[in-house]
Amino acid sequence: MKKFFAVALAAAMTASLAACGSSTTETTIAAAETEAAESTEETEGVEAVQTVTPGKLTVATSPDFAPYEFYAIDENGEPHLAGFDMSLAQYIADYMGLELEVIPMDFDGTIMELSQGNVDLGMAGYSPSPDREDIMDFSDIYISGGQSFVCLKDNADKFASLEDTNKAEYTIGAQTGSIQADLAKRNSPDADIIEMAKVTDIIAELLAGKMDGAYIETMVAESYAKNYPELDIVLDVPYEAVGSVIGVNKGNAALLETVNAAIKECKDSGEFDNYVFEANELASGDIVEGLIEDDAAAAETEAADAETAETEAEETKAE
Repeated sequence: MKKFFAVALAAAMTASLAACGSSTTETTIAAAETEAAESTEETEGVEAVQTVTPGKLTVATSPDFAPYEFYAIDENGEPHLAGFDMSLAQYIADYMGLELEVIPMDFDGTIMELSQGNVDLGMAGYSPSPDREDIMDFSDIYISGGQSFVCLKDNADKFASLEDTNKAEYTIGAQTGSIQADLAKRNSPDADIIEMAKVTDIIAELLAGKMDGAYIETMVAESYAKNYPELDIVLDVPYEAVGSVIGVNKGNAALLETVNAAIKECKDSGEFDNYVFEANELASGDIVEGLIEDDAAAAETEAADAETAETEAEETKAE
């Protein structure tokens, strides 16, 4: 429809201005035709992008990474996916004229789904690390960030430098499959490094005193520190990649180009700044940390567990 309208507009302008015969008229006609052609090319380019499911943009995310992605509680007490990654995902889907489908999962699951080509994009605060280059294509960096070492305020005096984290008696946390896990192994190799699937689990272990510290992305650490005043961001952790990217289905050059174009438009318009502000506001309020299993899935799992238990009981009885 957009393409048809652009062409029709150019034709209408040509017809209405043809009688004037001036150089100004010719210039106006040429400009209208050029604009129509560019609009047509842009639309055809987006339409040519192949996605895993026709008509949909499928995105894997790990909703335990506020303010990037998390569940916020609305005025009715209902959880909904929020965060600036989710807002950006919707922007990209709208830009492409596609329906957005977001699939929540653990962080390492997002990488696996991308590697198997089951999703179009992974949006989970990825850093563009070299070991992921064979798994996914990287979008342009859409937000700058850093890495931090976090502990309880009561333990802050133990960690004056990263060297202080590298002691065998310390238990240090990081998210499974993340850049932070690599940083923990690089800076605290002698410590007992515990990798967990969710950042929320790491925070819980810190608060319970079961971990001495943890490596967490800075903006995420700041978000949790607002909600849990007991936490302290004690150290900046050097890392060569200073920003986050979207993971794009490997080898889909047209999709990568379109995603980058959407990111640029979103940032240039100032809309992305609004997304970041809104996400930080929501993250400091009432949120659900981690995955939420819907009632249907929970019932299905419960039924499957009951059936398994019944089968095992019958087998035991037969023996």
